[in-house]
Amino acid sequence: MSMNSFGFHFPRSLFWVGVTAMVMAGCSQKSPSDDDGPAAEPTVPVTTGPMSTDVVPSSTVDGPSQTKVWECQLPSGDVPNFLPQIGCETDFQALASIPTDASISGARAVKTVVDRDFENNLYFQNSQRYQIHWEFASDNLSVANGFSLVQSLGVFNQEEYYSPNRRFVLGSLTHYEGPDAWVYEISPYDTASAEMIQTAYELISQNAFIGDQLRFHLNSEAVKVVAQGLPETVKTITTEELFEGVTYQPLNIAESYGQLRFVTAANLENEYVTFRDIVVLDRVPNDISVTLGIITEQFQTPLAHINVLAQNRGIPNMGLKGAFSDEQLRSLEGKWVRLSVGPSAYEIEEVSQEVADAWWAENSPSEVQVPGMDLEKQELADIQGIVQFANSEEMLAAIKEATRAYGGKAANYSVVTQIEGVPTLKAFAVPVYYYMQFMQENGFDLMIEEMLEDPEFQNDPAVRDTKLEELRDAMKLAPLNADFEAMLMDKLATEYAGIRMRFRSSTNAEDLDGFTGAGLYTSKSGDPNDPNSPVADAIRKVWASVWFFRAFEERSYRRIDHRQVGMALLVHRSFPEEEANGVALTNNPLDKSNNEPAFYINVQVGDDSVVLPPAGVTTDQILLYYDNPNKTISYLSYSNQTTDGNSVLTNAQVYELGEALAKIREFFAPAYAPASGGWWAMDTEFKFDGEPGEEPLLYMKQARPFGNR
Repeated sequence: MSMNSFGFHFPRSLFWVGVTAMVMAGCSQKSPSDDDGPAAEPTVPVTTGPMSTDVVPSSTVDGPSQTKVWECQLPSGDVPNFLPQIGCETDFQALASIPTDASISGARAVKTVVDRDFENNLYFQNSQRYQIHWEFASDNLSVANGFSLVQSLGVFNQEEYYSPNRRFVLGSLTHYEGPDAWVYEISPYDTASAEMIQTAYELISQNAFIGDQLRFHLNSEAVKVVAQGLPETVKTITTEELFEGVTYQPLNIAESYGQLRFVTAANLENEYVTFRDIVVLDRVPNDISVTLGIITEQFQTPLAHINVLAQNRGIPNMGLKGAFSDEQLRSLEGKWVRLSVGPSAYEIEEVSQEVADAWWAENSPSEVQVPGMDLEKQELADIQGIVQFANSEEMLAAIKEATRAYGGKAANYSVVTQIEGVPTLKAFAVPVYYYMQFMQENGFDLMIEEMLEDPEFQNDPAVRDTKLEELRDAMKLAPLNADFEAMLMDKLATEYAGIRMRFRSSTNAEDLDGFTGAGLYTSKSGDPNDPNSPVADAIRKVWASVWFFRAFEERSYRRIDHRQVGMALLVHRSFPEEEANGVALTNNPLDKSNNEPAFYINVQVGDDSVVLPPAGVTTDQILLYYDNPNKTISYLSYSNQTTDGNSVLTNAQVYELGEALAKIREFFAPAYAPASGGWWAMDTEFKFDGEPGEEPLLYMKQARPFGNR
């Protein structure tokens, strides 16, 4: 053992690493080689600033009943590229950064490197200066520093995360504030052996002031399997256990100024919130009108309906346990506030109305231009032929053109059906022509004109809600055009005989630049063979959903001309008894840095909604690291609706879904991927459905660009 200048003992190899020239400029070191023999162990004078101490129990120093006195390691002045030990909270905070993966909020992490080729030297890297391991290793542990070569980023990522003969064991020491948990983590897809994990865990435990508080995070199914080979001395913790202690959940990172209001989710049907309100809710509601911010006491999923709305609107959205009775929030009730939702913390403070008004004047949303309606197309068109393009460069223009006649949902689904190897449904589309025909023949266009010109309708949300409900009720009773209905029923009888059908909304005011329109309208089923579920009723209800109060408010917020909105229909067979349904993104919404790309999957058993779940119902939330060689599956939460307590999907089904998502991502990239190479995703819907006793089959139901483009 050697004693360092900070006054305590640690292994000789760690002393060698702790005083290298990488800490203090102007010194160098040489790695062992066949030509030069063993490297010298340089001695570098280290200047230290004021020390603080922590006393922690430690079973790794002189027996379990002893204690070890730790001292801060940081010298005064600039923070170095790394430390060999973390002696106190100050050391940790100086090196730590917010993890790129924000699946569990309130975390700060110091990335760790164990160099297996050089006596298992441990480095706590300056994670503010070096955001990824490769940058640190290239700058500090390569040939220029007297070590062996650090390969290019691509080779490094393959070797150091997947090779059994890797040079480095890469991980991080992370502190989760909510549960006050100190954990050692490797990437969910890392194939490190149990021996590698144990070595790194023990080195970190011995060389950080937290001592026996350290736990190893079982953050993926693959890591859980490897962890079965760890000894009991390596204490573990699951993602579920970490989530239990989390109190803050950032959903949409943004800032706004508004008036703070408390409303129960049950009362949202009776109380009107406005686009200048920031609303605190007791639970996650199925829907909410336009507001400038959302705080829910119950946690949400990234693809929960209200979070999709928040992202569409660009407003802050967060979960906060105990929010409805939170003293700070209650003290601000009814006041104008600034709410800022950040990756690891939120801020809320009182402001004057003048400040809030000035912010609104500068930040009110821009007007969304809706493409005109193409009323020339009157064919009930099979889905494959709606969008036609000769090459990928023409795809986006072709989608936009088809949207004018068949709506955004049908246009994008037409492209999905053209992707080889992606399972889709036989489908067709009813163009907007027949919606406009219905509105004009029944005089609803004139009723809308009168409403829009009525000052009371415009200024009073209660009046607006009532008038819109009256319009919808009238639309549900009005007759369809006889020729249209006959043509539709003939197509169903000829091509979809005996099949219950699903009629899905598809407007020309969705999937636009800066406005997705996701979740604003409805879908309904109708059965030509069931008089209790007539097709005409389903169509009228879907058309009437154009005039939902929430849809009207959303369009008004974005200054969309309501008279320019037309509703087409995407039509395919229904799924009355599917085994599983879900939504998925072709990128990781919890890591917008693109450092941890993954598919995000939210799935539930049967036909229970994943985006509008009842209170208390949980779903499977999965990150599938599909682009990694071992395609690691990581569960963020599990459904509480499965009868056997297992996950909703088998691993084989998750991989099958991942294959479809990868093809969708690649195919749509020329249309929707930003030229800058930034984060983007396709938002998809899927089902697993099969006959009793048969293996359920995957069907992709929808794909649209996610969020504001």
